[in-house]
Amino acid sequence: MAKAYDHRQVEERLYQAWETRGYFTPKVDWNKKPFVISMPPPNVTGELHYGHAMFVALQDLIIRWRRMQGHAALWLPGSDHAGIATQNVVERQLAKEGLTRHDLGRERFVERVWQWKEKYGGIITHQLRRMGASCDWTRERFTLDPGLSRAVRETFVRLYRKGLIYRGEYMINWCPRCATALSDLEVDHVELQGKLYYVRYPLVLRNREKTQQYITVATTRPETILGDTAVAVSPDDRRYKPLVGRAAILPSVKRTIPIIADASVDPAFGTGAVKVTPAHDPTDYDVGKRHALPSVNIMNLDATMNENAGKYVGLDRYVCRKELLDELEAEGLLVKVEDYLHSVGHCEKCGTVVEPLISKQWFVRIEPLAQPAIEAVRLGRTRFIPERFGKIYFNWMENIRDWCISRQLWWGHRIPVWYCEDCGELTVAVDTPTACASCAGPRLVQDPDVLDTWFSSALWPFSTLGWPDETEDYRYFYPTDVMETAYDIIFFWVARMMMMGIECTGKEPFRDVYLHGLLRDEKGEKMSKSKGNVANPLDVIARYGADALRFTILTGSTPGNDMKMSQDKLEAGRNFANKLWNAARFVLTVTPQAGLGNFQPQESDFTLADRWILSRASETITRVSNLLEQYQFGEAGRLIYEFLWSEFCDWHIEISKITLYGPSGDKAKQTTLWVLYHILDATLRLLHPFMPFVTEKIWLHLPHQGESLMIAPWPQAGKTYPEAEREFGAIIATIRAIRNARSEFGVEPARRIEAIVVADTKQALLDAQKSIITTLARLEPFTVVQSLADKPKQALHLIVDDVEAYLPLAGMLDIAAEIGRLEKEVQSVQQLIARGEAQLSRADFVGKAPVAVVDKERTKLAGHRERLAKLQERLAALAA
Repeated sequence: MAKAYDHRQVEERLYQAWETRGYFTPKVDWNKKPFVISMPPPNVTGELHYGHAMFVALQDLIIRWRRMQGHAALWLPGSDHAGIATQNVVERQLAKEGLTRHDLGRERFVERVWQWKEKYGGIITHQLRRMGASCDWTRERFTLDPGLSRAVRETFVRLYRKGLIYRGEYMINWCPRCATALSDLEVDHVELQGKLYYVRYPLVLRNREKTQQYITVATTRPETILGDTAVAVSPDDRRYKPLVGRAAILPSVKRTIPIIADASVDPAFGTGAVKVTPAHDPTDYDVGKRHALPSVNIMNLDATMNENAGKYVGLDRYVCRKELLDELEAEGLLVKVEDYLHSVGHCEKCGTVVEPLISKQWFVRIEPLAQPAIEAVRLGRTRFIPERFGKIYFNWMENIRDWCISRQLWWGHRIPVWYCEDCGELTVAVDTPTACASCAGPRLVQDPDVLDTWFSSALWPFSTLGWPDETEDYRYFYPTDVMETAYDIIFFWVARMMMMGIECTGKEPFRDVYLHGLLRDEKGEKMSKSKGNVANPLDVIARYGADALRFTILTGSTPGNDMKMSQDKLEAGRNFANKLWNAARFVLTVTPQAGLGNFQPQESDFTLADRWILSRASETITRVSNLLEQYQFGEAGRLIYEFLWSEFCDWHIEISKITLYGPSGDKAKQTTLWVLYHILDATLRLLHPFMPFVTEKIWLHLPHQGESLMIAPWPQAGKTYPEAEREFGAIIATIRAIRNARSEFGVEPARRIEAIVVADTKQALLDAQKSIITTLARLEPFTVVQSLADKPKQALHLIVDDVEAYLPLAGMLDIAAEIGRLEKEVQSVQQLIARGEAQLSRADFVGKAPVAVVDKERTKLAGHRERLAKLQERLAALAA
C-alpha cells in the first residue's frame, strides 16, 4: 500500500472497473428478492449543484447496503426534460444571440433544446459517476424517451376516457414571461411591501338625489379596476346595507356596475367594500359565478392592456397602473395610499409576477385519484419517514384542487389530442390518428400545448420499467421499495406519483418515502447562485475526495432536517479516510504477505483485549444494521466512526503492538493478527456504503479471494462478551484517567511516572493487564494493591469507579515551581472573578444591557469560579 491515500489516483479507476464488470446491473432472478430505488431525475437545465450530492450519498448508501445483503439491487437513473425550466434557459441562451424562439420556429427551437439536453445530460451523468453513484446505466431513462412518451400518452388517454381529464375555461395562474399556464404549485407566494390604494366609485344617483355619493374600495392592483363588474360588501356589514342593490360608476371607463352582498368579503379589510374583477382574481371569479357577473378580460397574455382597457390599450400593466392612478388623482377619486404587506404570486421558474386569468386549459380531476392515495398512507401500505410529513401529505391531499396540466410551451410532451377542421370534434389517441374519430375526416390538427413536466414525472417509478407493457423488468422490479427525495417536493412529485401509480398499476409505487432536508452553508443559509455559496460537487471532490463529501453529508444528516456544510466538516471527512488508510497500512504491514493461511484461533486463545474488541465489533454491526433499517443513516455513520477511530485505532491497534513487538509466542501473535484482520475486514464492509472508494481500495490489498468489496456480503455480528466489555472498560477508564492527569500537569509523553493503584476486587484484573496499563499510561513503577493503610503524601489522587490511583507528584514535576505558578494563576483568576462580580452587581448594567450580554458575563464568571476551584484543589494536593 502507498504511504498516503490519494483519492485522485483511485476513484475514477475503481468506478470504471465496477461499471465495466456489471456490478451495477442486477439480473432478473426470481430466486432473489429485488430492492429498487428510482432516482429522482435531475433536471437537464444545467449542472448538478452541491444539494444534489445529498440524494446521491443517501441513495447510493441504501443501494450498496442492500446489494451487500444479497438483494438484486436496482438503482434506476435518469433525467427530466423539465419543460418550462429548460425552455427558459435555452431562450436566455438565444437572447444572448439576439434571437427568440419564434425566430427559429417550433421545430428548430426543439432541436436546439435537444442539443442542450445532450450537453448537460452528459455533464450530469459524469457528475453522478464521480460521486460514486452505483446506478444501473444500462437502464438509464429520460422523460422524453420514446417508451416513456408512450406511457404518458397512454395515461392521458386512459384518464380522458374515464372522465378524469377534461378541458374547460377556468381561472388559472398565467406567467406573462413564460407565456404559459402554471399549476398552483408552480407559483411562489412572496411577502412584499406594496401599496393599498383607496379609490372612490361614484354612485348612480337615484331620483331626487342631487349630491354625488361615493363608495370607497381598497385594492393592491388598481389597473384591474378597468375590468371590475361589481362592488361587493359583507351581508353582515350594517354600514353598507342601504347600498346593496344600488349601482356604481366605474372610474375611467364609466361602466355601470352593481353593488352586491357576498359572504367572502372581510368587513375589516380596507373600507369593507371591495372591487370584484372576475377575470383577474380567483376569489372574484368565484364571486362572479355565484352572482352571474360578466367577466371582462383587460389584459393580453403578455400582461399588456387590451382593447377592454379603453385608452390604456397597449400599455404594460405597471405603466397602466401609474397612468390610471394619475387620472384617478386628477379626478379626486384617489382617496389615500397606504403601505401594505401582502403575498404576491411569482412564477417559480422565472420570478415574474403571475396574473390570474380565465383560460381554456386541460385539467386532471384530482379528487377520485387522491382518495386511494390517501388511504394507502393511512393504512400503512406506504409510510413517510419522518412520520411528521404524513400529516403534511394528508392536509394537502384532502384539500387538493383539480390539476391544470396544459402548458403553452414547445418543449415537452405534446398533448395527444387532435382537432378536426371539418367537424370541429376532437380525437384523443395514443398514436397519431389519420382520420377524425367522429367524421373520419383527414384534416386533423394536434393541440399545440404540452403537458406539465410533473405529469410525466408522476409516472417515473413504473414507466421507466416498461409500463404499459408487462415487461420482465416491470413484473420483477415494480413496485419499488424506497422513494428518497427532498421534503420540498412532496406535493409536486411524491403525491402525484402515489395517485398515478395506484391509478395506472393498481399498486402503490413504493413502500417507503424517505425525505431528506436541504444542504445549507455553514451559516445556515440556503445555497443559491445569487449568494455565491453554491459549490460544484466536482470541485469539492477534487479537493477532498468523493468519500469525504459523502461521509460528511451522511453523518451530518438526520431524517427530514436541513444540515449545514462547512470546510471544517469536509476536512474531518478526509481525515477519517486517512485514519482508515493508516490503520489498514499497519495491519497489512504486520500481516504476512501470504496472509494467515488456514489459521483459526480457539476462543480460549483470545486475550481480554481481543474479546473486548470482538464484542464491540459485534455490537457495532448489530446497531449499525438496525439503524440503517430505521433510516438513521447519520447515527449509523457516527457509530462506525467512533468504533474505528476511538476503539479500534486508539485502543486495539496500540494494544496489539504490545503482543506483536513483545516477547509473546507465535500463537499469541497469530491470534492478534487474526483479530486485527477480522476487525478491519468487518469495518471495511460496514463502511463501504458510506465511503466506497477508500474501503474498496484497502480491501483489494487484503489477502483473500474476493473479487470486490462492493459485492461482498454484509458483515454478520458474532459472539459478544459482555463481561469482557465491563472488565476491559475498567482498564480503559483507568488508563484514560492517568493520561488526563499527565496532560493536565504537562508531563512529557515519553516520561514514565510512578502509580500506586488500590484495586480491591479488581486487583487480579489490573495485575493481569499490567503490561497494557504500564505501556499505554507510561508508568514505571506500577503497583497494584488490594488496600492501602496510609495514603501517599504529595500525590495526585484519582478515583475511577471503585479503583483509586495515586500519582506521586515528585516524579511528575518540580513541586516548588508548580506551587509558585499555581499561586500566581489563582491571583489572576480571583481578579477576574472580582471584576465579574462587580459588573453583575451593578443594577444599571443588569437592567439596561441586552440579555445576551448579561448572560455572557454570567457564563464567564461561572467559568472563572470553576477554574479557581480546580486550581485550589491542585494546590491542596501539592501541599499535602
